[in-house]
Amino acid sequence: MPNISERGHIMPASPIRKLVPLANEAKKRGIKVYHLNIGQPDIPTPKVGLDALRSIGRTTLEYSPSEGLLSLRTKLRDYYRRFNIDVDIDDIIVTTGGSEAVLFAFMATLDPGDEIIVPEPAYANYMAFAISAGAKIVSIPSTIETGFALPPVEKFEELITERTKGILICNPNNPTGYLYTRREMEQLRDLVKRHNLFLYSDEVYREFCYTGAPYISAFHLEGIEQQVILIDSVSKRYSECGIRIGAIITKHKELKRNLMKFCQARLSPPLLGQIVAEASIDASAEYMLQTYNEYLERRNFLVDGINRIPGCYTPIPMGAFYTVASLPVDDADLFCQWCLREFSFEGETVFMAPASGFYTTPGLGRNEVRLAYVLSKPDLARSLTVLAHALESYPNRTLP
Repeated sequence: MPNISERGHIMPASPIRKLVPLANEAKKRGIKVYHLNIGQPDIPTPKVGLDALRSIGRTTLEYSPSEGLLSLRTKLRDYYRRFNIDVDIDDIIVTTGGSEAVLFAFMATLDPGDEIIVPEPAYANYMAFAISAGAKIVSIPSTIETGFALPPVEKFEELITERTKGILICNPNNPTGYLYTRREMEQLRDLVKRHNLFLYSDEVYREFCYTGAPYISAFHLEGIEQQVILIDSVSKRYSECGIRIGAIITKHKELKRNLMKFCQARLSPPLLGQIVAEASIDASAEYMLQTYNEYLERRNFLVDGINRIPGCYTPIPMGAFYTVASLPVDDADLFCQWCLREFSFEGETVFMAPASGFYTTPGLGRNEVRLAYVLSKPDLARSLTVLAHALESYPNRTLP
């Protein structure tokens, strides 16, 4: 029998989805599962987006241009300008979700053996995309005790080698909800400028910043405009994960030519998704404000509830719709499996993402989970009750 690739062997399993088979088995047993594991919003998609989908009158669903529909890219340019992100239409390339944007950014900038420095915990798929590109993620840990603040710049300096090509951040952060400060962003600017590195900035959660401080985009940083690679997606802000529309934004002309080769090889981003995304950019200010306020209320509710459970702790996330919590268990991976395989309370259980899958440093995140507050407050309340009972019942809890 032929051998399969070593790349496939080292590709990490998704901490977000790897326990789905256990959740499905629990459902078959009649157990209700509360999904706190994945950032799939339950908030309705904007009506203007759904109306655009319903009213498609095309007789042929053709390929779009490889860089995306001009009308969508024009609207995206105008959208970014609302956030003082000054980019031209030609700087924007539409992708099949933010995931493809990350993958193409890596493929177009990295050669096998090149390195990217990433603060951890980090979105788990970054590692998968780096492996696909033959590159290496070099992690620099942040800690729950500091609220997952950016590690000291000196720590980054220590990790830079001749193979280092860039630094990757997610701001606001998935999985921690941390929001980088202006000072931290300026430190990163100075670092990439000093070492001639790319700054990959995943900013798909920009609509959800819960501090009074202004949102700082990588494109707000003067002097590194040619080094910034911005990653975006409509999935989260418009509850449109299923249409698979993202974007990669760069002012680097040679990089744009490289990116277009990969875009042309996959022919076209999804036509129907682009039509829906273009319409959704016109979502009303009322829709966006209601969505923002809903997530803010859910955040406050979930964080307060977690911190009331004995032995649990989570810092207050300042953006996105996730938080990382430490639990009084010896191994959160095993605990999450146990919740789905062996536990239920009044016919219900919880599905969480073990945080160890968001770290590359062995042993980190061992007693942590990522929770997505994408459920209604009544469901979050019930989830907290079920989680508290699970922790009381778990044989390997670390509290007496």
